Amino acid sequence: MPENGKKETVPEGAPDGLPGRKTLKAMNKERKKNMPKDKSLGRVLGYMFKNYRARFIIVVICIVITAVVSAMSSIVLQILISNYIQPALEGTGDLSGLPGFITVCAAIFLVGVAANATYNIIMARIGQGTLDIIRKDMFRKMQTLPISYFDTHQSGDIMSLYTNDVDTLRQLITQTVPQLINSGVMLLASVVIMIYYSLWLLLVVIAGVFVMLLAVRHIAGSSVRYFIVQQNTLGKVNGYIEESMHGQKVIKVFCHEKQAKADFDERNDALCDAATAANTYGNILMPVLGNIGNILYVLLAIIGSLMIVLGGVNVGFISLIDPNAGMISIIIGFLTIVRSFTQSIATVSQQINFIAQAGAGARRIFNMMDTPPEEDNGYVELVYANKAEDGTVTESDHYTGIWAWKHPHKAEGTVTYHELIGDIEMHDVDFAYVPGKTVLHDITLYAKPGQKVAFVGATGAGKTTITNLINRFYDIEDGKIRYDGININKIKKPDLRNSLGMVLQETNLFTGTIMENIRYGNLEATDEEVIAAAKLANAHDFIMRLPDGYNTMLESDGANLSQGQRQLISIARTACENAPVLILDEATSSIDTRTEALVQRGMDKLMEGRTVFVIAHRLSTVRNSDVIMVLDHGRIIERGTHEQLLEKKGTYYHLYTGAFELE
Repeated sequence: MPENGKKETVPEGAPDGLPGRKTLKAMNKERKKNMPKDKSLGRVLGYMFKNYRARFIIVVICIVITAVVSAMSSIVLQILISNYIQPALEGTGDLSGLPGFITVCAAIFLVGVAANATYNIIMARIGQGTLDIIRKDMFRKMQTLPISYFDTHQSGDIMSLYTNDVDTLRQLITQTVPQLINSGVMLLASVVIMIYYSLWLLLVVIAGVFVMLLAVRHIAGSSVRYFIVQQNTLGKVNGYIEESMHGQKVIKVFCHEKQAKADFDERNDALCDAATAANTYGNILMPVLGNIGNILYVLLAIIGSLMIVLGGVNVGFISLIDPNAGMISIIIGFLTIVRSFTQSIATVSQQINFIAQAGAGARRIFNMMDTPPEEDNGYVELVYANKAEDGTVTESDHYTGIWAWKHPHKAEGTVTYHELIGDIEMHDVDFAYVPGKTVLHDITLYAKPGQKVAFVGATGAGKTTITNLINRFYDIEDGKIRYDGININKIKKPDLRNSLGMVLQETNLFTGTIMENIRYGNLEATDEEVIAAAKLANAHDFIMRLPDGYNTMLESDGANLSQGQRQLISIARTACENAPVLILDEATSSIDTRTEALVQRGMDKLMEGRTVFVIAHRLSTVRNSDVIMVLDHGRIIERGTHEQLLEKKGTYYHLYTGAFELE
């Protein structure tokens, strides 16, 4: 920036290697040339053709019939004037054939009406069916995405894909595609009819079309750019709204309403600016083209009148087919078809706005669908097993209370079975969410079968990250994690996670009954097993006090329950899963002290014979752990039993004697 604050311009042909205007234009042209072509709209149409090809062919046939019938109106008018009206005015006409002519015309136009209604009905079904398939594919794809995708995208923005962006495709499929086909056929038919009527007048029309195309290129091009910005900005606004709704209590507690409004206004104003610009260009396109069409219509009327008055020679195929056709009927017929021709151009141009919106929406949808799925190269499976007296483990076809790892060895062509006992080891593990910013350093730990391992430390110390690695929500940078002696990278992720029961700090309940929410942990569980799991978590008593008991409907993430009750159901859900390894991430953080004592007794029963990882801020809940690990900035700085750590009088000692809550 120069000292006077004015933006410097680059002179054409600037010296010293500084690119001039021509060079910059060439660079920009080359950049656009090298950009990959966006095929999002083609993929949307591919969905339609793949699933509804036969119906779409019927639609195209009906559209062609509709367009041809519409274009024939000018010929009907010309024949009516030439053969009946003009001769009748001159006293030489024979009107005996007029009723038959009207009957034929009425039949033709009725066919056009029927074809129009048919293709609109079929197209509505094709459109909704295609969107149904796209939404299903989106949701299936979403289930395969890694946790990192949801950590880096606002849930409201993702939700916008299913609502706003999919709705733009509805407009494209049900309205834009039929309109484009109809207008294309209409334009072609109109050109043929204009050639039939007058080549001289057609030249005037071509000049007018050239002017129209210049207007479309300038106005529609700007409209497209802003519609793309509008669609992206709309996703951000929806994301912020969803975030604010979820955090409404926090906003009110901290009196953050004013700042929240300001933040929303900033995002909403950006959306307003983009939408205003897009719709401004989009709205002026039709009037501009309409006025150009009106000017062209008047100009043709003047030229046609001069041809009649001055006796000009008409050049057109009508002179060969119908030599008796009068100039008046030719001019009127030509003007009629020109009106349809210019309206078709305006219709095509208007669809550019919808194509731009659909293109932006489709690009966002397919960006999500093209996101690489969660990788899973594992081949070791978790199976039901039988265990003989000599310790031999074999696979079973039903639940026996024993699980085993089915480990195929491709090189030897053999399969071995290892009993699942819950022996988890981490050796020199390093991890970073963002490359170069390591959050875990040299983590080494041993969780023997049946042990209770606790992690304590300040927020951000890396406690939850360790459990995320055990679940393989993320993969480590360096080191090894072994599960019963097997590298967890060899275990199929679904099987690995089936062996792990989790109770998260943030509860997530789904719309449905309490019974269904608890059964979420094991869809094959009987009602008795669900109730047993609730009793184990000490949730049974409060559930039975509800009006409908286990059939009580939960909505809005269980908003009709207290936070503690919601957490108890979450714990019962994990108990229902009956997994051999448990991960409790702040499982009792939302429960009062009295309820915690009840839950703790139930948790003790649940943890019997299982390997358990506990993350807790309340140090009172980890005193009976077999080993406690104190983390600080991604490193284990202390480890031992409660008594051993107190004797060391280190970090744990100061935390324990200073407060029972980690701040």
